[in-house]
Amino acid sequence: MSGRSVMSVAVESDTVAAAATPASAASREVPERPPARLGLSGRLFLVTVAFVVVAEVLTYVPAVANYRIEWMSDRVAAAQVAALVLDGRTGEPVSEAVESRLLAGVNARAIAVRGGGAQRLLAIEPVPETVADTVDLRDVTAWSTIRGAWRTLIAPVREPIRVIGEGGIGFDRVEVLLDEAPLRAAMIDYALRLLVSSLIIAASAAGLVFVVLQVLIVRPVRRLATSITAFAENPEDAGRIIAPSRRRDEIGQAELALGRMQRILADQLRQKRRLAELGLAVSKVSHELRNLLTGAQLLGDRLEDTADPMVQRVAPRLVAAIARAIRFCEASLSYGRVSERAPKLSCTPLAPLFAELPDLAALASHPVRVTVAAGECRVQADPEQLARALANLVRNAVQALDGAGMPDAEVRVAATREEPGRVTILVTDNGPGLPARARENLFSPFQGSVRSGGTGLGLPIAAELIGINGGSLALDPGEGGARFRIVLAEA
Repeated sequence: MSGRSVMSVAVESDTVAAAATPASAASREVPERPPARLGLSGRLFLVTVAFVVVAEVLTYVPAVANYRIEWMSDRVAAAQVAALVLDGRTGEPVSEAVESRLLAGVNARAIAVRGGGAQRLLAIEPVPETVADTVDLRDVTAWSTIRGAWRTLIAPVREPIRVIGEGGIGFDRVEVLLDEAPLRAAMIDYALRLLVSSLIIAASAAGLVFVVLQVLIVRPVRRLATSITAFAENPEDAGRIIAPSRRRDEIGQAELALGRMQRILADQLRQKRRLAELGLAVSKVSHELRNLLTGAQLLGDRLEDTADPMVQRVAPRLVAAIARAIRFCEASLSYGRVSERAPKLSCTPLAPLFAELPDLAALASHPVRVTVAAGECRVQADPEQLARALANLVRNAVQALDGAGMPDAEVRVAATREEPGRVTILVTDNGPGLPARARENLFSPFQGSVRSGGTGLGLPIAAELIGINGGSLALDPGEGGARFRIVLAEA
């Protein structure tokens, strides 16, 4: 036994002492963002108002355009009544006073009635030869209605417009010559009244929608955000865990999930804090144990040179005990580090790594054979970290076979290409296999060991090393023996 192993304990004990410091001192604080000028409530209100305004515009414009058609339809209906009066006075002259009253009732310059091949005209003033626009109420489309209303409001004309409508009894159609000014004035009055009512309705609807969304969404979301913020300040305080409401919708599910996550995280943080304290204690113990092992090493070196048969018989046991203590300290200190270094991935041939594994058979007091078959397989991994993971797996298998006293004990390590782009490494032994208790906590530190004196750290360390190299480590199910499967990317 050399002094190098003992010195490694001293170095790694200092590493654990530094790693056992509180996590908050090593973590980087995330800079806080200033609160938004317009919160979720304000944005939700603006979005609600915008949607309501869009809906009102989509109904406001057709309503004003339709009012223009209705206004002209009323004039055509009044002209039909006037036409019936004219038809009832067939053969009798119509006085100028009657014509004035009829035209004033229709609010028109002239009324023309056509039917039965004849045409009758009711007008006091001379009928102009041209008109500014013609509206045929018998063939009205949505586009022509909106376009005509827009022209009347934006670009009114002084010349009269002609409106054509369906006739009544005894005539085919009625034509009315109208001034556009009264129509435009009526449309403006209607548009203003409709605008006021639309704004009142829009404000009421937006307010109601805002209040409903505030109660159903904004306040619960704000409660979730407040709970997350408060929990982040002190995750170990159980009083900051959110109490889920009785809602069964998505927000209720989010509250349940958040509460469950906070409880799990709080428990894990408390456990990690206790483990950090335990790591600090272990580092102190390891520091003291270093001095004891140094003295024991010197004593062992002297005992090996003694010719006394009794000493020669006891010395190997003493050296073996010291070696086991050193391995235990190294495993504990290795797992106690804050984290493994980032892997340096490279094209790694497996043959050189596998060639070192048979030497681990010397750890057993009973005959154990370690056979390897790497072939030409190459993986994308960190050679040092992969070698450590393989050594942990093979060492565990050798010690398990040694403890079971299996005849013809053998550990096989083989690499194959079972799928494109992936290399599978199988570490198989013909031992008694793993009990159910060990399978449940296989990759949990200090819990997966079934061997007396084992640390339960070999498999967790191996799984971590394989994981940070982009691979996976799993135990294949089966009866008899144990087979671990490593899958890595092919180089």
